[in-house]
Amino acid sequence: MNGILDEVRLALHAVWTRRWVALAVAWAVCVLGWLFVAQIPSRYESRARVLVDMQSILPADLNGAPQAAQQTVDQVRQTLISAVNLQKVVRGTDLANTVANDRDVADRVSSLAQSIKIDSQQDNLFQITTTMSSPKLARDVTQKLIDIFVETNLAGDRSATSQSLAFLDKQLAQRQRQLADAEAKRADFQNRYLGGLPGTGSVSDRIGASRAQMAQVDGDLAAAQSGLAAVQGQMASTAQTVAGPGGTTGGPARARLAAIQGQLADARARGYTDNHPDVVALKSQLGAATAAARAEPAGTAGGATANPLYLSLQSLAADKQAQVAALRMRKAQLQGDLDQLNAKLAGDPEVAAEQGQIERDYQVLQDQYNQLLRQREQIALRGQAQTQTDAVRFSLIDPPTLASKPVAPNRMLLLSGVFVAGLGAGVAAAFALAKLRGTFTTVGALERATGMPVIGAIGEVVTRAQAEARAKRLKLFLGGTAALGVAYVLLLGVEVLQRGMAA
Repeated sequence: MNGILDEVRLALHAVWTRRWVALAVAWAVCVLGWLFVAQIPSRYESRARVLVDMQSILPADLNGAPQAAQQTVDQVRQTLISAVNLQKVVRGTDLANTVANDRDVADRVSSLAQSIKIDSQQDNLFQITTTMSSPKLARDVTQKLIDIFVETNLAGDRSATSQSLAFLDKQLAQRQRQLADAEAKRADFQNRYLGGLPGTGSVSDRIGASRAQMAQVDGDLAAAQSGLAAVQGQMASTAQTVAGPGGTTGGPARARLAAIQGQLADARARGYTDNHPDVVALKSQLGAATAAARAEPAGTAGGATANPLYLSLQSLAADKQAQVAALRMRKAQLQGDLDQLNAKLAGDPEVAAEQGQIERDYQVLQDQYNQLLRQREQIALRGQAQTQTDAVRFSLIDPPTLASKPVAPNRMLLLSGVFVAGLGAGVAAAFALAKLRGTFTTVGALERATGMPVIGAIGEVVTRAQAEARAKRLKLFLGGTAALGVAYVLLLGVEVLQRGMAA
């Protein structure tokens, strides 16, 4: 332990005896270091947060699939710091005063691209950070960048919508001309080959439609024939006449009553319910006719009257027979049309094939035209929505900030580091110089170095004049050291003052 303390004391003595060298080196290192720190430009940051509606401003995926978050951030970054936008920023801010030609503009654009950073904080929330040499310039660059971004995207969306509508209008006009030509060709073919044939469409379509109608008519005819057979069976089991009340013939009132009863039975046979207006009217007439028949005197005995039920069945049978006849005529007509179409198809199959091709081409053009028309309506609607919702599509959450202090470099830390480094360099220089010179501070050091015993040592005798001169030099040394400390403190004060002025 004593050996270590001796070495420390020897080192301090060596440095102290060469203190002027240490002070000179410290001053030189500090001055040079502080000049270097002073040349480092200050960097100020301006930050802004914006909310971007990705569904409106950024182009949607062609397949309609949602875009990945990283892809969204990359698109916003590329849109914001594109070369065109950065050129507008250079020419629209104080940076324009530092450029004289296109090469200078390109250099400023390159440096701006490195000074602007875009971070995604949430889904559609982005933070723009701009680092420049002055706080005002950083804020102006950030604000100009936001203004250009909004203006470019809004105008770009409207321009893209207008271009899309113009393209679709051109395509629609072309498809409309092609569709008109196809319609003319179709009509000409109809007049030349199918003008006398029944139905519409191709020959195959007409045959299919005729067969479907034929099947429906066959079903209706079978039902009508079945109904007619049922009515005829009921008529065979029903008497044509019935005896009058008490075996006597009736007068006009009784005949009217029988007629109304027949009409009522006919209505019920047709399926009318009691709530049907005709049934309600017949019931009211039936009551009046019944009262009149009761008041009428009785006729001669042994007479007979027509059976109302038979009369109604007879009327219903006539209707069924007319219906069956009409369906048979319709079936005969359809069969004739079907025979005519089959004959056309068998006699000239090329015509049917040509018509099928014409119909397919026409349908393809029609589908394409309808699809383009729907797309045009969608784009036009989207353009109207973009025009009416501009304020929602891009929102400035936090405006660009004005920095009160630089973010880089940390001059106070650098100045302090240079000061400490200067003091360390001075001490190290004095100690190294002491090691280079072959002198011994103590008797023990001389004995250890030579391995020989030292007989004695003679102390230094200082005169009054030498003591006064040493005291004066000591004051000068302390003054020089204090001046170095004062210079360090003054530099720190200047840095604090500059920060206040920049704010």
